[in-house]
Amino acid sequence: MKMFQEKHAAPLPTPRSIRRACGNELYRTVKRLKLHIPAPLVKQAEQLYVDRVIGNLMWIAENRSNRKALADWWDDEISEEIAALWNVDRVKLMQAFRDAFGG
Repeated sequence: MKMFQEKHAAPLPTPRSIRRACGNELYRTVKRLKLHIPAPLVKQAEQLYVDRVIGNLMWIAENRSNRKALADWWDDEISEEIAALWNVDRVKLMQAFRDAFGG
């Protein structure tokens, strides 16, 4: 059974794939907020998000199939800073992210 688990274990994502995924998730979140967020602020939020994901990569990789846990992690770890950066209501931001992310 161990061979089966190793064979189907997904490799850790690359920094490029992390950056693309974070950018896509924030893009979808901004669309659901129905607000204009200036591009430099979106870039800052993306960099913050990427840094946090890379910092918690092992936990995120272990929970990659649990969207609810990942969305909860985002709410706890990132949403407050992005809400302050974008000057938006944190609760609305968290709901927009969950709608976009599927958690």
